[in-house]
Amino acid sequence: MLQSSPSSKSVPPRDAARLWRSPLLPDAELLTAQYYAQEFAPHWHESFAIPVIQTGAQSYRYRGALCIAGVGSIAAINPGEIHTGERATRDGWTYRSFYPSVAWMQALASDVAGQPAGVPWLPDGAIHDAEVSAQLGAAHRLMESGSDVLQAESALTSAFALLLSRYARNRVQAPALQADALRVERMKARLVADLTESLPLSALAAAVGLSPFYAARLFSRSVGMPPHAWRNQMRLNRAQTQLRQGTSVTEVAAAQGFTDQSHFTRHFKRAFGVAPGRWQA
Repeated sequence: MLQSSPSSKSVPPRDAARLWRSPLLPDAELLTAQYYAQEFAPHWHESFAIPVIQTGAQSYRYRGALCIAGVGSIAAINPGEIHTGERATRDGWTYRSFYPSVAWMQALASDVAGQPAGVPWLPDGAIHDAEVSAQLGAAHRLMESGSDVLQAESALTSAFALLLSRYARNRVQAPALQADALRVERMKARLVADLTESLPLSALAAAVGLSPFYAARLFSRSVGMPPHAWRNQMRLNRAQTQLRQGTSVTEVAAAQGFTDQSHFTRHFKRAFGVAPGRWQA
């Protein structure tokens, strides 16, 4: 009788989870996880729980119903609501989860609405919205990488603003933008004052007396690109000048505030079609 060797047997995936924090989301945790055997007992959070499913599917009991959240879904849980969680597919599920505080969510809802707003309670059951899910997942990855706080906070603010504008029970709608060329120019000046500085969106907004959401929206609408993209383009334009003068690619990358040479090369090639070394040659 033939027996299969241990190496021929399929090895089930292992649970792996990383709980971490970011200064861009104060008083909150974030989770990057892959679960196969995990079964969450009934529990609740003081904060919101916003898990974004990346692969597989999760099932969970919430407010008397069995919910299924697959890829591209958001298994949003309101504060204080008892829920469970386990795999809904043979291979389990992976997700990226935010646990923003009630205060942070309410402050963002007020910023988006341009006036005081109540706590933005989310609907019961999984939210199936590929666009919102993709934006939330991208923001989570940027925050975890820690490479560009301006881009990460912009992505975080934009993604949650979209979530609230579409799904908050007390609908949160942004008012019409008012032209403000002076503030836009002041933001540009702040962005280029020190291109090596790690500059959060909240600091940029505070410099011109605006909320982060409104500042990013005003800048993007007026200039045609978000603040982090405009700042990177300014870095690249100044990098060209240094490359013409014969400065090495490594020195240029550091001088213009890129995290490393590969980061600089990737952005340079996307903007100008060739790597900086080739462009210099």
